[in-house]
Amino acid sequence: MVLEINNVTKRYGNFTAVNSLNFTIPEKEMFGLLGANGAGKTTTFRMILGLIDPTEGKIRWEGKRIDYSTSPIIGYLPEERGLYPKLKVRDQIVYLARLRGMDKASALKELVNWLERFKVPEYLDKKVEELSKGNQQKIQFIASVIHKPRLLILDEPFSGLDPVNVELLKDAVINLRDNGTTIVFSSHRMEHVEELCEHLCIMHRGSPVVEGKLKDIKRSYGKKNVAVHADFDLAFLDGFPGVTKSKTTTEGRILQVTGEDAAENILRELVPRGFVRKFELMEPSLNDIFIEKVGAAYE
Repeated sequence: MVLEINNVTKRYGNFTAVNSLNFTIPEKEMFGLLGANGAGKTTTFRMILGLIDPTEGKIRWEGKRIDYSTSPIIGYLPEERGLYPKLKVRDQIVYLARLRGMDKASALKELVNWLERFKVPEYLDKKVEELSKGNQQKIQFIASVIHKPRLLILDEPFSGLDPVNVELLKDAVINLRDNGTTIVFSSHRMEHVEELCEHLCIMHRGSPVVEGKLKDIKRSYGKKNVAVHADFDLAFLDGFPGVTKSKTTTEGRILQVTGEDAAENILRELVPRGFVRKFELMEPSLNDIFIEKVGAAYE
């Protein structure tokens, strides 16, 4: 195991920002750390980075304490971006790379490769303030990975990006993971977490409320979703036994049901009423689980 968080708690006076956090992340894995605003994610990231010390518990990288000596092997993309707007991309990234122990020539070569990969080679000598928000995000991402970190922390990496650039960045993240980088990833976009992360932890007010393998979490959740499209009115399903939630779509209903027995009863009721275009039993989404466990909508 590579990154170990053992019974970590962080207090500020009487306020507990993180309470008894435990998880382990193996090499070549992307781990999702989720939670609404104020859940304790950023505090956890800062402790992993060694910027602040836990009040209790231990954080270990390959069995050793994280400190300034481990800085060159860690990359961090903060939620609050921190580029110098007046500096050119070349000067900024090379400077940050040299702080991580790279020489100027290697940093420049790596930067050119990344700019070409992100389809923006012409940005090398542009000032950051001249770039769009989405392209600034690409440069911030490059700054966090240029030194080829073994541990990468991504806090809301896709915010402000259009769908095309989300896919570009997503491919880059997957490639880094496949080449051996351990990644801790936070996002409010549950579909990205479902797609990228095998294991995750959902935090609420500083405490972990769900932790484990995504497949196991979904299986233990119990409830399932049923998509129904039909050529007749489906309003009667809203109060049907076993239906815990009903959402109207342009083509029909998506129902949250207590289990397969309830779904079977719904199908039995539907068939005599007319033509059923679609009846699909689906596993619960991470979005469903998150909202139920945290009890609040995310942004």
